[in-house]
Amino acid sequence: MNPELGHRVRTGPFTTNVHDLGSAAEGQPPVLLIHGSGPGVSAWANWRLVMPVLAQQRRVIAPDMVGFGYTDRPDGTAYLMDTWVQQALDLLDALEVPQVDLIGNSFGGALSLALAIRAPERVRRLVLMGSVGVPFEITPGLDAVWGYEPSFETMRGLLDIFAYSRALVTDELAELRYQASIRPGFQESFSAMFPAPRQRWVDAMASPEAAIRALPHETLVVHGREDQVIPLSNSLTLADWIPNSQLHVFGHCGHWTQIEHSARFAQLVSHFLAEADARATAR
Repeated sequence: MNPELGHRVRTGPFTTNVHDLGSAAEGQPPVLLIHGSGPGVSAWANWRLVMPVLAQQRRVIAPDMVGFGYTDRPDGTAYLMDTWVQQALDLLDALEVPQVDLIGNSFGGALSLALAIRAPERVRRLVLMGSVGVPFEITPGLDAVWGYEPSFETMRGLLDIFAYSRALVTDELAELRYQASIRPGFQESFSAMFPAPRQRWVDAMASPEAAIRALPHETLVVHGREDQVIPLSNSLTLADWIPNSQLHVFGHCGHWTQIEHSARFAQLVSHFLAEADARATAR
């Protein structure tokens, strides 16, 4: 059985592959996890270590965004922020979920920002990890990630960029991600998302500064100090612009905070969300 397969939920004009684990206590919103945009990525690949831990205490929902993983790839899909935001809202509506705690990784951080700005009532708390969504000059690492052409050697090189610890960069993991990247339809949609010159896609994912500064949500901003894909300065900017924010920087950590420091990350997020649970109970 393929662990990347969850269950299928109709979201507008296509069907989304979704992992739905755990259960929420009364009055506790589910957690919606939005993955990044690396080649071969899926919700399971990004969140496999974190989902079961968070699901011990709350409901966890992790979709494959359109163009990634096992979600449908309809012909003519426009891979734009509006499309992904609408998919997320359609998913919440289909699951009859009025509000979530929202966790976004990298590309998923930009999507989470955009969703919180456009539908603030659907988000209780926000977690942004190694996030896109503010202006920055594209890094060589991100340019290499978005410019991926399938081969085992190229994938192995990308894993060296993603992770701080070489212990994580095994041939087995590289082979798994390479095989995922050559599934039927994947490379076609992936290459259609981020053709060169790629700075324009960084710019297209950025939310307006004024809108970010107006966010009312309590926000946890997380980054790996040695991240070669998304610069630490992004999270410093977000922590500066978002009024109700706190910043946590993991040392000896690249772009994969949720994998390289999974236990610490899950604990940090659990405590952050439990604060909101406690406030809700006290009312």
